[in-house]
Amino acid sequence: MHKRLSITTFFLIFAVLIMSIPLHGCGSEGIYSSKTVVSSTDVGNGRIGVIYVGDELEGWTAAQMIGVREAIASLNIPDDQVIEEFSVPEDGSAYDACVSLINQGCGLIFATSFSFEDYIIKAAEKYPDVEFCHCSGVKANEVNLPNYHNYYDRIFEARYVSGVAAGMKLKDMQEKNEIIKPKIGYVGAYPYAEVISGYTAFFLGVRSIVPDATMEVRYTNAWTDLQADYETAQELVRDGCILLSQHSDTAGVAYVCQDRGIPFVGFNIDMTSVAPDTAITSPTNHWSKYYEYAIENFEAGQAISTDWSGGYSEGVVDTTPLGSAAVPGTFEAMEKAKEDIISGSLYVFDGKNFTINGVHPDETFRDDNGKLVFSDGYFHESEERSAPSFDMIIDGITEVRKKK
Repeated sequence: MHKRLSITTFFLIFAVLIMSIPLHGCGSEGIYSSKTVVSSTDVGNGRIGVIYVGDELEGWTAAQMIGVREAIASLNIPDDQVIEEFSVPEDGSAYDACVSLINQGCGLIFATSFSFEDYIIKAAEKYPDVEFCHCSGVKANEVNLPNYHNYYDRIFEARYVSGVAAGMKLKDMQEKNEIIKPKIGYVGAYPYAEVISGYTAFFLGVRSIVPDATMEVRYTNAWTDLQADYETAQELVRDGCILLSQHSDTAGVAYVCQDRGIPFVGFNIDMTSVAPDTAITSPTNHWSKYYEYAIENFEAGQAISTDWSGGYSEGVVDTTPLGSAAVPGTFEAMEKAKEDIISGSLYVFDGKNFTINGVHPDETFRDDNGKLVFSDGYFHESEERSAPSFDMIIDGITEVRKKK
């Protein structure tokens, strides 16, 4: 029997969950806020600045903050050499945040949200002596600025493995005659390639265990709208989805799953404190690997990669510990998939494992723009650019898009 939580209890638990992460120097005042400390000692060519779209109370930013904290601790960088801007809107405020950080002595600036990109590029053009690293961006190769860099990780690998865990749960429910149709649901923030790539990888992981699974995807058109996540998850349950996952940054989906007894795969952080009876696992990122790499190169005066991406092989992606909702054999199945990805015997987007409009994509397959997008039998995600680019809707997945 699952525990039914009141909405008040839910918020308290989620606050405790996030605040238990060892973070410091956080704030959120006005349009955005910063941790600003003036020191007489600079690191290398200047201080380090970080621009966040949210704060420690949303999963994506919390994961990035942990990465920064771990990196500066590993590199023995004093706290007062890092200046952080929180809750920066995805508009001209991002450029203003760059200027503010530069005026405070930052020579290396990280920006952590997709829609910051054009404003960060503008700053990179204006300040050629400052290094700018942008997470999830796609234009670094296009603009060809020596001081502008994109980075992301191969989170699609961990999403696939988390899908294997979900598939094991579905298979167990089928064998116990607890379900009729293995239909799952997915709450996505926006119909970006980043989200489509992620949910496709998750679905393929599920189908590696339950080949007849289907998935309905609904978008909220927001990264951090808890109410929208909650309502969208409810809509998916009403549509007959019996397991949910997400690519959005609140615990709204987790709350619905705990309340309704629906198995759940989260994102970014361990959700078992919010959904103790229904959370299976979450794909997660170890951003510290990139931050260490970029900071070390910056301090040494060495070039930072135009596009950087790491996955299981580099220890950059993983899944959180299994929750009580996981079934026996899940860990072993996940480890096998992980090992196969690392060895190269498994490619997440292998064309023989799915169809698009009834066709298995191969070297002759063209996307909607007429571009040949498969080679060696699979889609080479995060190889030409670090940010995800898989944006095709495969058979078995149905999208429901809200009007903006």
